[in-house]
Amino acid sequence: MTFYRVPFSAIFSAALIIFTALSLSSQDARAEIPTVFQDNKIAVSGADVVAYFTNGRHVKGTNTFTAKHDGAIWQFSSAANRELFKAEPVKYAPQFGGYCAYAVSQGATATTIPEAWSIVDGKLYLNYSLGVKTRWEADKARYISQAKKNWPGVLK
Repeated sequence: MTFYRVPFSAIFSAALIIFTALSLSSQDARAEIPTVFQDNKIAVSGADVVAYFTNGRHVKGTNTFTAKHDGAIWQFSSAANRELFKAEPVKYAPQFGGYCAYAVSQGATATTIPEAWSIVDGKLYLNYSLGVKTRWEADKARYISQAKKNWPGVLK
C-alpha cells in the first residue's frame, strides 16, 4: 500500500473550491424564487388584481390586457383595469408578492388560488386555499404583522 502526502494547502484549496461552488449553487436556487407568485411569468394565476377592488370579486384576466411589473406579466379583464394598475401598481398588487399571506406569516411561501382573497386596510392578500383563508382571517392582524417581519426573507 502506498501513501501519498498531500500538502495541507492543496486540501484547503480543494475544500474552499467545493464550498464556494455549493454556496453559489444554493444562492442560485434561492434566486429562482420570484418576488411575485407566477406561473410561466403570469402573476397570481392570471387574476385581474384591480377587479378585487373595483368588482369586489375574483375576475380572470386575459392575454389581451397585460402589463409588466416586478418581473411578472399581469393580466386584466379590461383596458381600464390595466391602466389603473399601471398608474398605481403598489396599490393593486397583492401583499407578499401574491404568495399565501398565512404561509409568509409562518416563515414560508406557498402558492395561492385567486378565490381565496381579502382586502384589509386597502391592501390585497391572497391565500393558499379557502380553508387557509379561514384560518388566516381568524387572527389576520397578527398574521399580517408576522408576515411583514418575514417578508422578503422567506424568498431565500
